[in-house]
Amino acid sequence: MHNKIQAIEKEQIQFLHFPHEEVLKGKREKQDRRYKLKRAMSLGNLEHQKVKIIFADDQGSKAVETTVWGITEKSVILKQSTVIPLERIISVN
Repeated sequence: MHNKIQAIEKEQIQFLHFPHEEVLKGKREKQDRRYKLKRAMSLGNLEHQKVKIIFADDQGSKAVETTVWGITEKSVILKQSTVIPLERIISVN
C-alpha cells in the first residue's frame, strides 16, 4: 500500500477499480469502521455534514470528503448512488 494518499472528488469513484481483499485485518478495526460509518451516516442525513473517507482501490490509497447516505452489509453509499466497497475503507473521520 502506498503512503501517499490521493485526494479525489466523489464523482471519480465510479471509475475506480476495487479489489475484493479486506484492507483492515483486526476484528476490532472492522467494528470501529462500521461504528464510524454509521455515525457519519447519521451526521450526513441529519446535518448534511461531510466526513473524510480514506479507502484503497487497485492503485493505492484515496481520500474523499463526502456525505454518507447509507450503509449495506458490503458497501457504503454516497450521494448520486456512488458506492465504495466496505472492505476497501481504511478510515473515516
